[in-house]
Amino acid sequence: MFEDPMLKMWVSFIAMGLMFVSVVVTIITKEKLRGFFRYTLLTFSFLCMVVAGLIIMLVVFSGPVPE
Repeated sequence: MFEDPMLKMWVSFIAMGLMFVSVVVTIITKEKLRGFFRYTLLTFSFLCMVVAGLIIMLVVFSGPVPE
C-alpha cells in the first residue's frame, strides 16, 4: 500500500497529529465546557482518536517498505 517510505512517515505524522488534537480537545472540553457543546467536542475527539488508530494500524500492518 505504501511504496514510498516518506509517504508512510507523513501518514504516521498525520495520525500522531490527530491523537494530539484529540487529547487537547478532551482536556479543554472536560475542564471548560458544559452541555451540548461539550458532548459534541468529545464526540469529535473520539472520532479523531479512532481515525488515528486506524491510520496507525494501516501503517504498522503494511509492513516494511522496499528499499
